[in-house]
Amino acid sequence: MLAMAHVVQPLDQPSNYKDSQTRLDRKKQQDFLSKSSTLYIGNLSFYTTEEQIYELFSKCTSPEDGGGIKRIIMGLDRNTRTPCGFCFVEYYTHAEALACMKYVSGTKLDERIIRCDLDLGYAEGRQFGRGKSGGQVRDEHRTDYDPGRGGWGAQAQLERRREFEERYADAQEGPGAVATGGGEWKATEIPTTTLKRARSPEDDGDSARLAHRSRLDDPERDGM
Repeated sequence: MLAMAHVVQPLDQPSNYKDSQTRLDRKKQQDFLSKSSTLYIGNLSFYTTEEQIYELFSKCTSPEDGGGIKRIIMGLDRNTRTPCGFCFVEYYTHAEALACMKYVSGTKLDERIIRCDLDLGYAEGRQFGRGKSGGQVRDEHRTDYDPGRGGWGAQAQLERRREFEERYADAQEGPGAVATGGGEWKATEIPTTTLKRARSPEDDGDSARLAHRSRLDDPERDGM
């Protein structure tokens, strides 16, 4: 049993995750993490809501001991201000955070295996992605298609868009090019044509009656 205790790593132990922008040395980080009640949650779907996160992570709370979830900070794309796949969960006690790492980390939420790690503590500004495109760095160079995280990675999307624009430009300049419709269209004047009705026998009768009436109405003409 003692040998197995050294082989199986406890589930409530933090991983090697750390904030890449922290200025604390490793020892001080360990000291802070040993008391931290904040968790970093990774590999979330872009479509997972705060309500879903609260429902799952509240299962590790102990309200009878004064615990509970203090707040949830959703990770946002720096440019679009939309969720980009991570969040911070703050508990009231360190024990709750450890229980979450033990029982929730590695489980599925929105059909994705989520990862939980102790965090040094949330600070304003950390809710935004640090990638060049505004999201997380891990999604910058991702080459696979992940529908839960915006489809293709940011760089892959740029390359695909560039290839499409090059093919489109070649199609415009090459043989058999089609009109793009991008020029200015001028209104086409439609000539108006007046249609005349063919004469009928009734028209001849009407003309005779009008001529007869004009002679009756003109006495001077009768005297000539």
